[in-house]
Amino acid sequence: MTPGTKDDIVVRLKDVRKVYRLGSQQVAALNGITVSFRRGSFWAVMGPSGSGKSTLLNLLGCLDRPTSGSYFLEGQDISSLDDDRQSDIRLRRLGFVFQSFNLIPQLTVLENIELPLYYLGWDPEQSMNRARELAAQVGLEARLDHRPSELSGGQQQRVAIARALANDPAVLLADEPTGNLDSVTGEDIMRLLASLNEQGKTIIMVTHDQGVAAHARQRLHLKDGQIERIAGADT
Repeated sequence: MTPGTKDDIVVRLKDVRKVYRLGSQQVAALNGITVSFRRGSFWAVMGPSGSGKSTLLNLLGCLDRPTSGSYFLEGQDISSLDDDRQSDIRLRRLGFVFQSFNLIPQLTVLENIELPLYYLGWDPEQSMNRARELAAQVGLEARLDHRPSELSGGQQQRVAIARALANDPAVLLADEPTGNLDSVTGEDIMRLLASLNEQGKTIIMVTHDQGVAAHARQRLHLKDGQIERIAGADT
């Protein structure tokens, strides 16, 4: 893959390896991953069970760290930062969309969207205005006072997407974002993600579903912890 300009590459992995120790055995979950993700791209990460998809997403989300190799986010090598600094990057520069939504049931739609901004120390009025804008962006402006139990699965995922966008992340990471949704609702969510990508948001999504992956513009196929092939990107 061509390296692109420094400003064009938002994520770069260089010879990333992740080894887990299981008793006396060592298991290589990732075995020498080198790849760059351009700003504004939309990636589907695919592969069979055990290929390293979840491990890769955890590393990208600063939920785990590589055994060796480097992870650059917007030009900064964050792979060796301590836990506190990685947590800060997770809060400020990354957004997460999970299969199970991970909304807080006691909070309203508006409060769930506002939550990252609370931890970032935003002014309450600015935080509320930002959350209202995001709710409107995902089509939930009429549901601000509802709690997750009062929403459909698709609506809950829209709240989760709005929450993930609250900090204007450099990268939106999505883990099987339609896994708990029916096919029609899943298509609706994928159209929303595609629209966000068209507006310039960088998205890296793990999925096993070919129909879901079809909405992405680039595909990264993993097998046995290695890159099997890349499709749709500059080579």
